[in-house]
Formats: sequence, structure tokens, C-alpha cells
Amino acid sequence: MTGLQIIDEGAGCFSVGGDLTFLTIGKDTVKSLAFLSSAKEITVDLSGVSNTDSAGLALMIEWIRYARGKRTPLRFKKIPKQLLNLAKLSGLDDTSYFSAQPDD
Repeated sequence: MTGLQIIDEGAGCFSVGGDLTFLTIGKDTVKSLAFLSSAKEITVDLSGVSNTDSAGLALMIEWIRYARGKRTPLRFKKIPKQLLNLAKLSGLDDTSYFSAQPDD
């Protein structure tokens, strides 16, 4: 298990590393949404995520909800296949956030 890290890469870009699981996502993680309003547009690179479960998907949905509330455009890139599969099982794969993406 690797702890969750959110790293500010500058210019509204953030990279997420570690595990997005029930064991690594706590109340403090969910409450620490301020990074989503730190720029006019936010891009979250998930290529550093090594393991995930439904808690990871729930966290992403919370980020989407928060960004929408702040009217901040949010884009995910390099979403791990595990998360895309969970999104598909949940019927979220047809949203712009989870639709299949080329590596960028």
C-alpha cells in the first residue's frame, strides 16, 4: 500500500500518485478539495495511481461535484484502466470525465 499524494505541478496541473483505496482515502482527503479552485482550469494526471477501488472512483466523483460547484473546469488524464472499468460498471463511462482517452 502506498499513501495517496496530490502534487501541484503548477498552472492548474496536479498529479496524483499512490493508491486510491479505502485504506488511503480518509475524511481529510475528501475535505482537502481546495486545490480544485486554485486555478481557472484544473487538470489531474492519474498516471501515478498504482492501485484503486471504488473509493477512488467515489473520490473522483466528489472532485467533479466540488469543481462543478465552483464552476471550475476539471479534466482527468491518464485514468488507470481499473478506474475506467469501475466507471463503466457504474454507468459513468459515457460522461466526458471518464470517456476513453488517448494518452496525452
